[in-house]
Amino acid sequence: MTTRIVALLALPLALSLGACGESMGERMASGGGIGAGAGLAIGAIAGWPLVLPIVAGGVAGAAIGAATTPKKGD
Repeated sequence: MTTRIVALLALPLALSLGACGESMGERMASGGGIGAGAGLAIGAIAGWPLVLPIVAGGVAGAAIGAATTPKKGD
């Protein structure tokens, strides 16, 4: 039960860092970290084994971070 409470509290804190970084590499790294944290939180709440949600969240977060990199001149 305590794990679920910590996960619910940590998720909004992780999401607040969603726009960190200016280059594609920085945004991929921060997005991957945030996605892995979100996957961990969701996996803990749902009671799943934690490895797959962490990996899936990290990959999705890195992809979103790369896709949302602003173009130079914007």
